[in-house]
Amino acid sequence: MTSRTAWWGPALDGDEHDVQAMLDSFVAAHELDLDDDPVAVTALIAELADLGIWTVGTSEAAGGGGAGRRLTAAVFERLGHAWPALGWASVQAHAAVDLLGDDSRFVDLITRIHAGAAAVAVVDTYSSHVRLTWVDDTVTGVIDRVDAASEAPHLLVLDGADTAVLIAPEAARFTPQRRTGLGGALTRSAEIDVSGEAVHLLTGIPAVTARIRLHLGAAAVAAGIAGAATDAAAAYAADRRQFGDVLTTIPTVRQNLFAQATGSVVALAPALGDSHPVHALAAARHACDSAIDIAAAALQSHGGYGYLTEYGAERRLRDAVSLRAAVDTQGAGVAGARALVGQQAAPAVLRKDAS
Repeated sequence: MTSRTAWWGPALDGDEHDVQAMLDSFVAAHELDLDDDPVAVTALIAELADLGIWTVGTSEAAGGGGAGRRLTAAVFERLGHAWPALGWASVQAHAAVDLLGDDSRFVDLITRIHAGAAAVAVVDTYSSHVRLTWVDDTVTGVIDRVDAASEAPHLLVLDGADTAVLIAPEAARFTPQRRTGLGGALTRSAEIDVSGEAVHLLTGIPAVTARIRLHLGAAAVAAGIAGAATDAAAAYAADRRQFGDVLTTIPTVRQNLFAQATGSVVALAPALGDSHPVHALAAARHACDSAIDIAAAALQSHGGYGYLTEYGAERRLRDAVSLRAAVDTQGAGVAGARALVGQQAAPAVLRKDAS
């Protein structure tokens, strides 16, 4: 069963509309159901990179597409609509290029990220997923969850307001993890015990800006899930007949569909908003929560058929649940609470035990 693809945001200009139409055509030409087949995931990312989509919103100076905030959000939303796992991985790729693009040590890595040939999982010491310490120039610990659409991504750990640590893939032991949805995320835990050239300390970097990029990107991806659920429910109701007519003739059905559409609009709007840390985190939290609520309502709009995999309704609900867990909006609330009271970020913690 197919459904129309709506855009629940403000009107796009010519270039923005053209990019969105191109991406919609690309999605229509590919299988929507994506599982954790590394070959298929890697190939799809490479195609998106060839189209210039994968890092479209990174600066031209760093080799990216230089797209504005609204176009970039529209791309994240479209990826969330089709493949949320890839949308979230693309958001992380953008954040990584933002932080590493000006550092001559990482020229080759940046080139590979743009080409879709290298992945970076961007995580935060604020997150409940991250339990790392740095003693005598050795980083040890565990990152419970990374969702970078890669079996062995680089690990970029944000730490405080202006510090990060980049850990090479070979320095971590990755273990596949089970999850509810987010097919194609290739979710792993990472056990780390590393020193020397496999770990790079970055100082004086805009970690707060990277968090904003991650949160607004997550909001756009979540809005994509909500939009996909809304579109599918509307298409189903317009096609399914009951009591001699299509479901959309029933007032309560129309009201439920309108409520889902309203939720999709409201979820997407903050993703296009400003760059205040609290606003960005609020956008991510609201959009992720809304995506779950809207996907659950859309599943109910399908009746019993919503639980059949061929309709995709249950997959979107699972994707929404897993995206919220991957983004860890609850753990990120630590940073949001500090920003709310005027503190930009806590001091870096990874070197607190260093001798």
